[in-house]
Amino acid sequence: MKLSKKHQKTLVKLFEQPVRSNIAWTELESLLAALGAEISEGRGSRVRIALNGVRAVFHRPHPQKETDKGAVMSMRRFLTEAGVKEDEV
Repeated sequence: MKLSKKHQKTLVKLFEQPVRSNIAWTELESLLAALGAEISEGRGSRVRIALNGVRAVFHRPHPQKETDKGAVMSMRRFLTEAGVKEDEV
C-alpha cells in the first residue's frame, strides 16, 4: 500500500498520542478512499465505510469540520481492525 505524503500525515495524526481533536473529516475520508475503502452515504450525516471486510458507520461532524476525539478513537479502532497500522505505511 503506497499512500501520498498528505495521506501519510493524516494517518500519523490519527494515531498520535494524546488523541487529536483537530483532524478535518475531509482528510479522513480522503485517507479512507486512498486505502481502498468503500464509502457510502447513510441517513442524515451517517457515512458507511467498509475496508478489508470490516464495516463501520460514522457520523460526519457538523456544523464544525473537525472530528472530535471520540470519533478519532473510533476511526483508529476501525483501521486497526481492518489491518491498517501507522507504522506500516
